[in-house]
Amino acid sequence: MTSLLLLTHTIPDRGQDAIVPLGHLGTLLAHVQLLSPVPPGIFHLKVPETSHVGSAIGRIRAVDPDFGKNAEIEYNIVPGDGGNLFDITTDEYTQEGVIKLKKPLDFETKKAYTFKVEASNLHLDHRFHSVGPFKDTATVKINVLDMDEPPVFSKPMYTMEVYEDTPVGTIIGAVTAQDLDAGSSSVRYFMDWKNDVDSYFTIDATEGTIATNELLDRESTAQYNFSIIASKVSNPLLTSKVNVIINVLDVNEFPPEISVPYETSVCENAKPGQVIQTITAADKDLSPAGQRFSFRLSSEASNKPNFTVHDYRNNTAGIETRRNGYSRRQQELYFLPVVIEDSSYPVQSSTNTLTIRVCRCDSDGTIQSCNVEAIFLPVGLSTGALIAILLCIVILLVIVVLYVALRRQKKKDTLMTSKEDIRDNVIHYDDEGGGEEDTQAFDIGALRNPKVIEDNKIRRDIKPDTLRFTRHRPPAEDNTDIRDFINQRLQENDVDPSAPPYDSLATYAYEGNGSVAESLSSIDSLTTEADQDYDYLSDWGPRFKILADMFGEESYNPDKVT
Repeated sequence: MTSLLLLTHTIPDRGQDAIVPLGHLGTLLAHVQLLSPVPPGIFHLKVPETSHVGSAIGRIRAVDPDFGKNAEIEYNIVPGDGGNLFDITTDEYTQEGVIKLKKPLDFETKKAYTFKVEASNLHLDHRFHSVGPFKDTATVKINVLDMDEPPVFSKPMYTMEVYEDTPVGTIIGAVTAQDLDAGSSSVRYFMDWKNDVDSYFTIDATEGTIATNELLDRESTAQYNFSIIASKVSNPLLTSKVNVIINVLDVNEFPPEISVPYETSVCENAKPGQVIQTITAADKDLSPAGQRFSFRLSSEASNKPNFTVHDYRNNTAGIETRRNGYSRRQQELYFLPVVIEDSSYPVQSSTNTLTIRVCRCDSDGTIQSCNVEAIFLPVGLSTGALIAILLCIVILLVIVVLYVALRRQKKKDTLMTSKEDIRDNVIHYDDEGGGEEDTQAFDIGALRNPKVIEDNKIRRDIKPDTLRFTRHRPPAEDNTDIRDFINQRLQENDVDPSAPPYDSLATYAYEGNGSVAESLSSIDSLTTEADQDYDYLSDWGPRFKILADMFGEESYNPDKVT
């Protein structure tokens, strides 16, 4: 049985595989003999230097006339010159050896590589061990083709530092890139703009120097990360990129301050050396590792024997008492100025004032009261007792208010009832009034004649719309009783809708029941003064002489009255 081993490779300029017979084998494999078109024992490949790692750069095929497992071939690169840059695997379908690139190629570094490939049966038949060896080798020579490559930076990444108070335009560093091709070309640099952060820096296109373009603030941004792109002048499409990290160094701008506002208090029965407050500090600067803060009293407070500051040297301090007891009656508040310094350069310091309030405490030091009002209260009076006293005062005030309100309501009801009562009531007025003609100065409803109210039900509060009735003069007799006369006059006015007043009924000179003359008022009279004959009044005697003269036919003359 005869076998034939062939080598095949990819020729870049021909774009196809070349099958090269290596020789005839005996029963399985014989010695290899290379045939045309390549020199005997040498296989040539041309590979571009820009080939990617892991890509296949050529194939080798060994021909075995056997079938089945006996036809499976295994390929290996024999250790030697340049073999560590390549690898070879077997294609299980075609039984070809695929040569792959393990590391990048560089024409400027090395232009050619030579190594050997060994092909052998994967499965050996033990019956033919004495015939062996069942393998063959061929030499592979790879020529690296020079390609136009992009520039190469001197470092894979650049790290720079700059202080936050650096003036605009200051150069803080530089990047460099070279064209490693045989015909080297000059390089141009520019920023890879992605966001507004990149505008804080600029780069020189020729030299590759980086400078500040704006004022930096470490408290706002402590680090900048951006990319620089380098391109060849001869071929601008060939570019490379590198990352640049710029760390902003802190400048001590702000003084340290007390970290939080403390509410400090001291007991009236405090003893010297007691720690009443532990304070800490904070800095608006981004403090570096190992930043230390120191605490002390200001010079003006160091001579006062009230309180002191004990620096614990771990960025904290304690406020301690220096007196044996404090009195709220003498002084309720103390103001303690504390100076805090940092350890950065230049050193910054600030004075912070602590407010210390004097409080009443029990024997164990528990605060009971810090209010100013509590100073003047008895010592043994508790908070519960104070609340109870205040509650009692509120209840008493509510009772007094309700009592006064009820009294006013009762008095108001009494007055309203008295106005509606038509019985004889004694009502006192402190108004002198304007005489008989004044009917609006005060309410004269209480002077009404009960008899007239019962006899007359006509409404008097508005002016009636009916026509005025004609008054009829009753015949007057000389012996007419005066009471009947007055009643006639009253009735005459009652039935007259045009007779004033309209809001109330005024009864004047009513002497009550049982009087001989009864009322002398003209109200409710049935006739008018013009129709009435008053001559009979002269017969009543001297007491009615004035009335007889007033209502008689002769005109009344006051000068003749005696």
